Amino acid sequence: MNGGKWVDPAPFEGVRPRVPWWVLVPGKAKWVAALVALVWLMVVGAVRLVLVVVRYPVVTLVPVSAAWCWWRFGVSPLVLALLSLVAVLSIWAGLDRGSFLRHGWYRLVTEWRRATVYVPKWRSVMRLAELAKQDRGREYRPRLRRVRSEGWRDRVRVRMVPAQSPEAWELRRDGLAHSFGARSCRVRVLRPRVIELDFVHRDPLLRPLAVPALADSTEVDLKRVVVGRTETGRPWRLRLLGSQVLVVGVPGAGKGSVLWSLVWQLAPAVRAGLVRLVGIDPKGGMELGQCPDAFDRVVYDNGPEAVALLEEIAAEVKERATRYRGVRRLWARSTGEPFTVLVVDELADLIAYQPDKQLRERAARAIQTITSQGRAPGYAVVGLVQDPRKEVVGFRHLFSTRVALRLDEPQQVDMVLGDGVRQRGAAAHEISENTPGVAWVKQDGQREPERARAFHVTDADLVELGVYLADATVHNFPTRPDGAGEVAA
Repeated sequence: MNGGKWVDPAPFEGVRPRVPWWVLVPGKAKWVAALVALVWLMVVGAVRLVLVVVRYPVVTLVPVSAAWCWWRFGVSPLVLALLSLVAVLSIWAGLDRGSFLRHGWYRLVTEWRRATVYVPKWRSVMRLAELAKQDRGREYRPRLRRVRSEGWRDRVRVRMVPAQSPEAWELRRDGLAHSFGARSCRVRVLRPRVIELDFVHRDPLLRPLAVPALADSTEVDLKRVVVGRTETGRPWRLRLLGSQVLVVGVPGAGKGSVLWSLVWQLAPAVRAGLVRLVGIDPKGGMELGQCPDAFDRVVYDNGPEAVALLEEIAAEVKERATRYRGVRRLWARSTGEPFTVLVVDELADLIAYQPDKQLRERAARAIQTITSQGRAPGYAVVGLVQDPRKEVVGFRHLFSTRVALRLDEPQQVDMVLGDGVRQRGAAAHEISENTPGVAWVKQDGQREPERARAFHVTDADLVELGVYLADATVHNFPTRPDGAGEVAA
């Protein structure tokens, strides 16, 4: 009571005592559960130990073997065995350096980088990069599956968490590269939920590539013309038969290297009459004029003569397509007609910078006809241009093979190679000025772009190419004192 009024007592706020669930379990069941838990921990530990040995065979087995030899035979045999191993590895590296690097050294580097770089940092980097997800108190983290070091790059295979897309990794590739101490990171999709990250440490394309010797055989695969080497060490092959090629790059980026590497490899077929080269050089012959013997016809301006040549080739495309109708669907060597490659240096001078509007429109129509209809009859266009904007080359989509050399702006990379390639690592705007001929290449139907470098064709090489393609001439030697004469070719 308080002043004649009844006051309810305060409610009881104590916490109800709770006992652990195992207290209620009978004693025998506790022993059984403890035994099951012990067996389970032993199995998990054994599995983890086996995984460590499988993932790091050298790091684990070599120290264990060395310790066993020391304990069993002493120090002297162990030192002798180590010196013998070093001698064998040295001989192996001297006899076959490539095999030693691939099967020996790179495996050591792989295990070292996995144990010291990727495994210790993986959990923290995934969390900070927001690639790990939380759901109902459980963390879903991308799994580090496999690491392979190739000297210039590390290939890290990752299994993504559910409901995650490769685009989430592409947006964070710069942060991932800095986190793991690499110069750049690229993302490649292997299969659903599995991607591979390429952490690049150095550029394998720094040194120029000398052109190979001119072949005597006329067998040239027009679907796989070798014009250089990719960063993985494989030949860089350009497709001409059934394709159109667009090469884009700023001045000094190496467009001439791509052009002359292509002509160099086609030279045996050109000399045999199996391939015909036709060229247009609006710069007055500063490029194509270095080796005019390689071309069946060549024009050195962007005026009426160049437009007439384009319209003539467009008419040939339609005429040959009419003859092939109902007979074949794609040009073949057995037709007896040469495969024609139209090379247009500075394509923009013809279709964008030409002051005469009528000539400009005629040139654009003719080139569009050749690029859109020339695939089956055996006509290919190799166009070289500096500015890839739509206002300059409005029909970029007709070129199924696009080569991006060094560019000025990041946006130009997507203009040339397609939307999204820059996020996957095709940084053509970051190519060094000291590496002319380095390019990113993409073909229609291929998701991942490829980085490569064209052969370096020097002026001396062009002189050799001109001699190789020039027609033989007959010279009359002076008459000998006896009155007889000699003729030599």
